[in-house]
Amino acid sequence: MSSEEALIDLGEHILSKNGSNVIDFKVAFGELTLNAKRDHIVNVLTFLRDDANCKFVQLTDVCGVDYPERVERFEVVYHLLSLHHNQRVRVKITTDEETVVPSVVGVFPSANWYERETWDMYGIMFDGHPDLRRLLSDYGFQGHPLRKDFPLTGYVEVRYSEEEKRVVYEPVKLAQEFRTFDFMSPWEGAKYILPGDEKADEGKKG
Repeated sequence: MSSEEALIDLGEHILSKNGSNVIDFKVAFGELTLNAKRDHIVNVLTFLRDDANCKFVQLTDVCGVDYPERVERFEVVYHLLSLHHNQRVRVKITTDEETVVPSVVGVFPSANWYERETWDMYGIMFDGHPDLRRLLSDYGFQGHPLRKDFPLTGYVEVRYSEEEKRVVYEPVKLAQEFRTFDFMSPWEGAKYILPGDEKADEGKKG
Protein backbone atom coordinates (compact mmCIF):
# COMPACT_ATOMS: atom_id res chain seq x y z
CA MET A 1 0.00 0.00 0.00
CA SER A 2 1.34 3.41 -0.99
CA SER A 3 1.57 6.27 1.49
CA GLU A 4 -1.23 8.10 -0.32
CA GLU A 5 -3.51 5.07 -0.10
CA ALA A 6 -2.71 4.77 3.61
CA LEU A 7 -3.73 8.40 4.14
CA ILE A 8 -6.96 7.90 2.22
CA ASP A 9 -7.78 4.85 4.38
CA LEU A 10 -7.02 6.87 7.50
CA GLY A 11 -9.22 9.73 6.32
CA GLU A 12 -12.12 7.36 5.65
CA HIS A 13 -11.63 5.79 9.08
CA ILE A 14 -11.72 9.18 10.80
CA LEU A 15 -14.74 10.28 8.79
CA SER A 16 -16.68 7.09 9.61
CA LYS A 17 -15.96 7.34 13.34
CA ASN A 18 -16.79 11.01 13.83
CA GLY A 19 -20.24 11.27 12.30
CA SER A 20 -21.02 14.88 11.45
CA ASN A 21 -18.10 16.30 13.48
CA VAL A 22 -15.80 15.96 10.45
CA ILE A 23 -17.20 17.48 7.26
CA ASP A 24 -14.80 15.94 4.75
CA PHE A 25 -11.15 15.20 4.06
CA LYS A 26 -8.69 15.33 1.21
CA VAL A 27 -5.22 14.05 0.45
CA ALA A 28 -3.00 16.39 -1.53
CA PHE A 29 0.79 16.59 -1.90
CA GLY A 30 1.18 13.63 0.42
CA GLU A 31 -0.73 15.26 3.29
CA LEU A 32 -4.09 14.49 4.92
CA THR A 33 -6.33 17.47 5.65
CA LEU A 34 -9.60 17.27 7.60
CA ASN A 35 -12.33 19.92 7.62
CA ALA A 36 -14.10 19.80 10.96
CA LYS A 37 -17.00 21.64 12.57
CA ARG A 38 -15.91 24.46 14.83
CA ASP A 39 -18.08 23.56 17.81
CA HIS A 40 -16.83 19.94 17.81
CA ILE A 41 -13.09 20.57 17.45
CA VAL A 42 -12.39 19.34 21.00
CA ASN A 43 -14.10 16.01 20.28
CA VAL A 44 -12.29 15.63 16.96
CA LEU A 45 -8.84 16.28 18.41
CA THR A 46 -9.56 14.00 21.36
CA PHE A 47 -10.44 11.20 18.93
CA LEU A 48 -7.30 11.80 16.89
CA ARG A 49 -5.21 11.62 20.05
CA ASP A 50 -6.80 8.50 21.58
CA ASP A 51 -7.87 6.30 18.66
CA ALA A 52 -5.57 3.31 18.13
CA ASN A 53 -5.43 3.88 14.36
CA CYS A 54 -4.48 7.52 14.82
CA LYS A 55 -2.45 8.17 18.00
CA PHE A 56 -1.77 11.78 17.05
CA VAL A 57 -0.42 12.52 20.50
CA GLN A 58 1.60 15.62 19.58
CA LEU A 59 0.12 18.97 18.63
CA THR A 60 2.90 20.69 16.70
CA ASP A 61 1.16 23.93 15.73
CA VAL A 62 -2.02 25.99 15.80
CA CYS A 63 -2.23 28.97 13.47
CA GLY A 64 -4.70 31.29 11.78
CA VAL A 65 -5.33 32.14 8.13
CA ASP A 66 -7.26 35.18 6.91
CA TYR A 67 -9.52 35.15 3.83
CA PRO A 68 -11.30 38.55 3.99
CA GLU A 69 -13.60 37.74 1.06
CA ARG A 70 -15.26 34.85 2.93
CA VAL A 71 -18.24 35.18 5.27
CA GLU A 72 -16.25 33.25 7.88
CA ARG A 73 -12.98 34.93 7.04
CA PHE A 74 -10.69 32.99 9.38
CA GLU A 75 -9.41 29.44 9.39
CA VAL A 76 -7.87 27.93 12.49
CA VAL A 77 -5.44 25.18 11.48
CA TYR A 78 -4.16 22.42 13.78
CA HIS A 79 -1.16 20.25 12.89
CA LEU A 80 -0.80 16.89 14.63
CA LEU A 81 1.94 14.27 14.62
CA SER A 82 1.76 10.54 15.29
CA LEU A 83 5.17 9.11 16.08
CA HIS A 84 3.62 5.66 16.51
CA HIS A 85 2.34 5.56 12.91
CA ASN A 86 4.80 8.10 11.47
CA GLN A 87 1.97 10.20 10.06
CA ARG A 88 0.79 13.79 10.18
CA VAL A 89 -2.67 15.31 9.86
CA ARG A 90 -3.97 18.84 9.39
CA VAL A 91 -7.36 19.84 10.82
CA LYS A 92 -9.15 23.03 9.71
CA ILE A 93 -12.13 24.90 11.13
CA THR A 94 -13.61 28.27 10.18
CA THR A 95 -14.86 31.25 12.16
CA ASP A 96 -15.54 34.97 11.83
CA GLU A 97 -14.44 38.06 13.77
CA GLU A 98 -16.98 37.61 16.57
CA THR A 99 -17.59 33.85 16.92
CA VAL A 100 -15.41 32.18 19.53
CA VAL A 101 -13.57 28.90 18.98
CA PRO A 102 -13.43 26.24 21.72
CA SER A 103 -9.97 26.06 23.28
CA VAL A 104 -8.19 22.71 22.97
CA VAL A 105 -5.78 23.33 25.87
CA GLY A 106 -7.60 20.61 27.83
CA VAL A 107 -6.71 18.09 25.11
CA PHE A 108 -3.24 19.38 24.25
CA PRO A 109 -1.65 21.66 26.89
CA SER A 110 0.85 22.80 24.24
CA ALA A 111 -2.01 24.68 22.55
CA ASN A 112 -1.81 27.34 25.27
CA TRP A 113 0.74 29.63 23.64
CA TYR A 114 -0.33 28.69 20.09
CA GLU A 115 -3.85 29.94 20.81
CA ARG A 116 -2.50 33.06 22.47
CA GLU A 117 -0.41 33.80 19.37
CA THR A 118 -3.41 33.22 17.10
CA TRP A 119 -5.49 35.61 19.22
CA ASP A 120 -2.70 38.18 19.17
CA MET A 121 -2.06 38.04 15.41
CA TYR A 122 -5.64 37.52 14.13
CA GLY A 123 -8.05 38.42 16.95
CA ILE A 124 -9.58 34.92 17.00
CA MET A 125 -11.10 34.30 20.44
CA PHE A 126 -10.70 30.92 22.17
CA ASP A 127 -13.43 30.04 24.66
CA GLY A 128 -12.15 28.31 27.80
CA HIS A 129 -8.52 29.34 27.38
CA PRO A 130 -6.91 29.72 30.84
CA ASP A 131 -4.95 32.91 30.04
CA LEU A 132 -5.89 34.45 26.70
CA ARG A 133 -3.74 37.57 26.31
CA ARG A 134 -1.27 38.92 23.80
CA LEU A 135 1.94 36.97 23.34
CA LEU A 136 4.10 38.72 20.72
CA SER A 137 2.87 42.31 20.64
CA ASP A 138 3.18 44.84 23.44
CA TYR A 139 0.63 45.72 26.11
CA GLY A 140 -1.82 48.28 24.74
CA PHE A 141 -1.09 47.31 21.12
CA GLN A 142 -3.98 48.11 18.78
CA GLY A 143 -5.18 45.71 16.12
CA HIS A 144 -4.03 42.28 14.96
CA PRO A 145 -0.99 42.43 12.64
CA LEU A 146 -1.60 39.36 10.45
CA ARG A 147 -5.08 40.36 9.35
CA LYS A 148 -5.10 41.27 5.68
CA ASP A 149 -6.71 44.63 6.45
CA PHE A 150 -4.07 45.65 8.99
CA PRO A 151 -2.13 48.70 7.68
CA LEU A 152 1.43 48.02 6.54
CA THR A 153 2.92 50.54 8.95
CA GLY A 154 0.71 49.73 11.93
CA TYR A 155 -0.95 52.35 14.09
CA VAL A 156 1.55 53.26 16.78
CA GLU A 157 5.21 52.66 17.53
CA VAL A 158 6.86 52.14 20.90
CA ARG A 159 10.24 53.55 21.88
CA TYR A 160 12.20 54.54 24.95
CA SER A 161 12.60 58.31 25.33
CA GLU A 162 15.88 59.40 26.85
CA GLU A 163 14.40 62.84 27.48
CA GLU A 164 11.36 61.58 29.37
CA LYS A 165 13.10 58.49 30.78
CA ARG A 166 10.15 56.27 29.95
CA VAL A 167 8.52 54.22 27.18
CA VAL A 168 6.38 56.39 24.91
CA TYR A 169 3.73 55.52 22.33
CA GLU A 170 3.58 57.63 19.18
CA PRO A 171 1.78 57.50 15.82
CA VAL A 172 3.90 55.77 13.21
CA LYS A 173 6.06 58.21 11.22
CA LEU A 174 8.07 57.02 8.26
CA ALA A 175 11.61 58.35 7.96
CA GLN A 176 11.14 58.39 4.18
CA GLU A 177 8.27 57.84 1.80
CA PHE A 178 7.67 54.45 0.29
CA ARG A 179 10.08 54.05 -2.60
CA THR A 180 9.83 52.20 -5.87
CA PHE A 181 12.98 50.18 -6.41
CA ASP A 182 14.24 49.34 -9.89
CA PHE A 183 16.13 46.06 -9.85
CA MET A 184 17.10 46.18 -13.53
CA SER A 185 20.78 45.40 -14.02
CA PRO A 186 23.05 47.55 -16.27
CA TRP A 187 23.14 44.66 -18.76
CA GLU A 188 19.36 44.78 -19.30
CA GLY A 189 19.50 47.99 -21.31
CA ALA A 190 18.22 50.63 -18.92
CA LYS A 191 16.92 53.74 -20.75
CA TYR A 192 18.42 56.09 -18.17
CA ILE A 193 21.91 56.84 -16.89
CA LEU A 194 22.78 54.65 -13.92
CA PRO A 195 24.71 56.27 -11.05
CA GLY A 196 28.41 56.18 -11.90
CA ASP A 197 27.90 55.90 -15.67
CA GLU A 198 27.90 59.66 -16.39
CA LYS A 199 31.61 59.78 -17.32
CA ALA A 200 31.27 56.78 -19.62
CA ASP A 201 28.82 58.70 -21.79
CA GLU A 202 31.14 61.72 -21.86
CA GLY A 203 34.03 59.53 -23.05
CA LYS A 204 31.95 58.26 -25.97
CA LYS A 205 31.31 61.82 -27.13
CA GLY A 206 35.06 62.58 -27.14
